[in-house]
Amino acid sequence: MTSSQPDTATEPVRNEPAPAPALSPLGWARWAWRVLTSMRTALILLFLLALGAIPGSLLPQRGVSVEEVRNYHLEHPDLAPVLDRLYLFDVYSSPWYSAIYLLLFVSLAGCVLPRAAAHYRLLRARPPRTPRRLDRMPYSATFATDAAPERALAEARSLLGGHRIAEYGDSLSAETGYLRETGNVVFHLSLLALLVSLACGSFLGYRGNMLVTEGDEFANTLTSYDAFHPGTAVDPAGIQPFWMRLDDFEASFVDEGSMTGQAASYRADLTYRESPDAEERSHVLEVNHPLQVDGAQVYLLGHGYAPTFRVTDADGRVVFDQAVPFLDRGDGNFTSDGVVKVPDIAPEQLGFTGVFLPSATTDDSGDLVSDFPDARNPVVVLRGFVGDLGLDSGNPQSVYQLYTDRMEEVGDSPPLSPGDSWELPNGATIEFTGHRDYVSLQVTSDPARPYALASAVAAVLGLLCTLFVQPRRAWVRARRGEDGRTVVEIGGLVKSEGTAPLRRFHELATQLNQRLRRSDRQSGTEKE
Repeated sequence: MTSSQPDTATEPVRNEPAPAPALSPLGWARWAWRVLTSMRTALILLFLLALGAIPGSLLPQRGVSVEEVRNYHLEHPDLAPVLDRLYLFDVYSSPWYSAIYLLLFVSLAGCVLPRAAAHYRLLRARPPRTPRRLDRMPYSATFATDAAPERALAEARSLLGGHRIAEYGDSLSAETGYLRETGNVVFHLSLLALLVSLACGSFLGYRGNMLVTEGDEFANTLTSYDAFHPGTAVDPAGIQPFWMRLDDFEASFVDEGSMTGQAASYRADLTYRESPDAEERSHVLEVNHPLQVDGAQVYLLGHGYAPTFRVTDADGRVVFDQAVPFLDRGDGNFTSDGVVKVPDIAPEQLGFTGVFLPSATTDDSGDLVSDFPDARNPVVVLRGFVGDLGLDSGNPQSVYQLYTDRMEEVGDSPPLSPGDSWELPNGATIEFTGHRDYVSLQVTSDPARPYALASAVAAVLGLLCTLFVQPRRAWVRARRGEDGRTVVEIGGLVKSEGTAPLRRFHELATQLNQRLRRSDRQSGTEKE
């Protein structure tokens, strides 16, 4: 007789795992939050923040020096636009850097705040109970004494005076070194506060860059800046109303040895007023010694040369007489490029591109070069153009570029020393009358600066506590043995590497034993 039932003895049963249930949107959100607030993610974001800051240190930044960014565009006309589209000249205000910054802030907040709350609860809690087997601790010691258990615990309490102590029947538990974890929490909270301070400074502060030539004045208004970067909450009309004048500038350079040509010092003598009604004051502005005025800081970033020119038309009338800042090429000897625009001349406007050489000489090939950054032998070479400068076209123009689409080239000038002039074919004359120094300045206003400084100091102090404080726990149990004597057990546990805490446990055991022995001897003497 046959059966239609399958032969279970010959066909194995397949135990396939049940499929995992799909995560709900709330589950995915919790998973993403756990990943974002993990310490690993915070470290990765911190690494990315440091990595993203590398272009900011290698490439010129508009927030520091607009002139250097312009020079980079002139020297790398193909590469610079690509870098600009990637915000590599504005790294610290770029969207991608801001995204890393915000993610790091959220990650740190999610890591640190629960940890700080847990540490606060730990500070309020009693030290843990004494383990049953103290002999399993990293340090353990046992000895017998004739002193009563209460006496042994009292002596142990006095020796552990700097510890937090809790008694549990015939034993006591002591703990010290809470400052290590407190320092760790303070360090991370300070990093969080530092991020908040920097964000508030970017939101409430501003910075601006400008060039000021010797003898010229500067009023802290929006139109006086070459570049102005206000925070989101900053009203440009409400910035500090200070005024200043660059009276004199002196630059000294090393002229011998292996450091020849390096800047030795920059010194700018300023006259300033904190407000239109305030009295004038003087200040010596140097590198890393800013002018503090009404909550703003004025920093000296660099300097350059502004050749002075006088242009006369064919009738002998002076139509242009002023200093023109030339931008340093960065060759170390202040070879500088500049543009002279003369719009107020008829019948055709004039434009010049020029090269200024502060210490002109000829190289082996006979070309003019500058061999020292100081103005020992100033020479300028010009290339002239006549026509329409395009200033009335409605399109903004850079003062450091000459647009020659509507102009005709008239040739190159001979090398001009101070006092030399060059006559153009239309009868106009341009004279090189000398030069003045200019300084590159940055005005920074950051109301969150004191909080950022306090956060940085707190972070350093917290880090020092983390590095040098050694947390440890000690337990002492005292109870009667079978022979009627008191058996004292000591156990110790450390949370850091090194042998110093173990030595302290041994000192505790030794001192406690010695005290109890002296107590035993004194008791025996009194009985006799």
